[in-house]
Amino acid sequence: MADAEQASSAQKLRLYFVLAALTVLGPFAIDMYLPGLPGLARDLHAGESASQLTLTACLIGLALGQLVAGPLSDSLGRRRPLLVGLAAYAATSLLCALATSIELLVAFRLLQGLAGGVGVVIATAVVRDRYNGAAAAKFFSLLMLAVMISPLFAPTVGGALLRVTSWHGIFVALAAVGVVVAVAAWAALPETLPLARRRAGGLGAGLASMKHLITDRMFLSFALPACLMNGATLAYVSGSAFVFQQVYGASPQTYGFLFALNGLALVVSSQVNRALVDRFSPYGLMRFGLIAAAVAGVALLAVALSGTHSLIALMVPLVATIASFGFVAPNSSALALSEHGDEAGAGSALLGSLRFASGAVVAPLVGVAGPSTAVPMVVVMVTLALGATAGFVALGGHRDANFAEEPPAEQAA
Repeated sequence: MADAEQASSAQKLRLYFVLAALTVLGPFAIDMYLPGLPGLARDLHAGESASQLTLTACLIGLALGQLVAGPLSDSLGRRRPLLVGLAAYAATSLLCALATSIELLVAFRLLQGLAGGVGVVIATAVVRDRYNGAAAAKFFSLLMLAVMISPLFAPTVGGALLRVTSWHGIFVALAAVGVVVAVAAWAALPETLPLARRRAGGLGAGLASMKHLITDRMFLSFALPACLMNGATLAYVSGSAFVFQQVYGASPQTYGFLFALNGLALVVSSQVNRALVDRFSPYGLMRFGLIAAAVAGVALLAVALSGTHSLIALMVPLVATIASFGFVAPNSSALALSEHGDEAGAGSALLGSLRFASGAVVAPLVGVAGPSTAVPMVVVMVTLALGATAGFVALGGHRDANFAEEPPAEQAA
C-alpha cells in the first residue's frame, strides 16, 4: 500500500513538472531574449519599434496557436498535437537564431509563438482531463508558481547567456529547451483524453465548440473576469518600470525588488487559495478575489490621484490588487471548464487566448500620458478590476457549478 502511494505521488510530481514546463515554455520565449533586444536591433539594423515587433509577433502567435491546437486536441487527443507543437517550437527557435533580417525574425517569432501556444493550451486541457472542481483549482494554483517564477528568472538566464554568446545563442538555448521538454512529455505524459471522449469533426467541430462556449453564460461568467483581471496585471507589468523609476524616483535595483515583491505576493496568494479551496470552494474564493481587487483598486486610484510620491502609500494597495489575482486565475479556469470536459481543449484555448489578447490591448494604454504620472496605469488597472467584478455579477457566475458531472480521474494533492 505504501509503495502504491509512493508511486502515485511520483506520477503526480512528474505530471506537475511536465505541465509546468509546458505552461512556461511559450512565455519563456518572451522573457528570456529581452536582455538581447538591444544587440539584436544593432545586428539587424533595426529601430527600437521594429525590434519590439518581435515581441508582439510572439504574443500574437501564442494567442493564435492556442485557438488552433486546443480544438484539435479535443479531436485528436492531447499527445499528438503536443509533440508536433514541441518539435515545431524547437525548429522555429533555431530559425530565429538563423534570421538575417528583422523581417525574417518577426516572421519566425510569430511561428515560434504559434508552436509555444500548443504547450500552454494542452497543459490546461490535461489538468481538466484529470481533475475537476476544487482539485482542478488546486492544480492550477500549483501551476501559477511556475508561471510567476519563470519571468523572474528568464531574463537573468538570458543575461547570463549573453556573457558567453550573442542573441543567436539565446534562441539556440530555447530550441534545446524545446527538445528537452518534448522528450519529457513523450516519456512522462500519457494520453489523457480517451477515444470514447474525443469529438468527431476535426478543426471544424472545434471551432463549433468555441462558438458554443463563447455564447455560454456560465463559461463567460468565469472566463471574462479572469481575462480582465489578467489585463489589469499586464497593465502593471507594462507600466511599472516607468511609474516606479520616473514618477517615484526608484533606482533600477529598487524597482527590481518591488517587482519581485509583487510577484511574491501573487505566488503567496495562489498558494493560500490552494490551501483554502476545499473549505471555501473555488466560487467563494474567486468572488473574494474579485471583491478584494475592486476595493484595493479604488484605494490605489485614490493614491494616484492624490499626487503623493510616497512609494509605501502606492505599494500597499498595489500589492493587494496584484495578489487578488491569485484567487481569481486558478479558480476561474476550474469553474469555466467544470461543465465542459468534452470541450476542454476548446475551452482552454479560449481562456488562454483571451488572456494573451488582453495584454496586447492594454499595453499601449498605460503610457498615453507619458512617463510623468502613474494615473494612466492605475486607471487602466482599476477599470479592468471593476469591470471584472461587475461582469462576474452581471453574467451571474454560478455558485453551484456542476463538479460531479464527470468524476475526475484523481484528486490533486
